[in-house]
Parts: sequence; structure tokens; C-alpha cells
Amino acid sequence: MTEADDTQVADGAAANGVQHTMSENKTRATDASVSAFLAAIEDQQRREDCQMLLTMMARITGKRAGMWGPSIVGFDSYHYRYESGREGDMAVTGFSPRKNDISVYLTASGPDQGELLARLGRHKMGKSCLSIRRLSDVDLDVLEKLISGSVAEVRRVHG
Repeated sequence: MTEADDTQVADGAAANGVQHTMSENKTRATDASVSAFLAAIEDQQRREDCQMLLTMMARITGKRAGMWGPSIVGFDSYHYRYESGREGDMAVTGFSPRKNDISVYLTASGPDQGELLARLGRHKMGKSCLSIRRLSDVDLDVLEKLISGSVAEVRRVHG
């Protein structure tokens, strides 16, 4: 995750009498219902895939899911601080159903990430976002290893 990825400038803040000296993290833990969010997914296959990810990530992290922002199902949290001094909290791992795929957040790359991605199956990988159309396109054992490696690395680096 980069500083630009997780921040936004509060538009119109000065006009509303609010002074911000730094951008704020736009993705924060909320009290929204994970169950209600997942139940509202219209595509049945995507909803079932998300339920499987929910179970897998809960098992890997040992934590219950929570909503982060309006559309990310996240697990556990860690505190980060950039060299610029900006800091905040983020989910250790999570996922988000998107229009055409499911984003799986691999916040940190584990030591075997490259080799595992080569064996995963159909996917796209950004800096920390793994995009898959459906779980049937990937090897679930490899996906679990990728998520486990990312979680272990976040916990190693951020305590």
C-alpha cells in the first residue's frame, strides 16, 4: 500500500470550517454489518465466492470480519507509519466484491509470493491487490498460502 493509495484530501474542508493539515485515511473500520453487505451481492456465484473467502480469511487470521469503508471486508488490523509521518490503521487482509471481479488484499508480499502467483491460475496482481473473477479460476490451496504469507508478513513487520 502506498501513501497515495490510502489517503484523500478532504474536499471543501476549509469551507466547512474544518482545518486539515494532512490527508485523512479514507478506508476506516465501520460498524456496518458484514452479513448484510454480503447478502446484498446480487450475483449468486460472487456471493458464494465471498462467503468462501470470509471463511478462509477468518481461519487464517483467527479474527472476525469487519467492514472497512463501504465495500471492504477486512480482518484484524495493524497500525502503519510512513516516513512522511502520516499514520493510520488498516485491515491485515480482506476482500471486496467489485463489478467484474473480487479484489483480495495482500497487503504484504510473503517470501514465496512470486512462485505462488505463477501457480495460482487466472488472476491479475497489482501492488497489493489480487483480482480474480471467481474462485473456480484459481487453486484455492495456493490462494490460501498467498493470504497466509501476506498476513504473516504484516504481523512480522507491524507487530
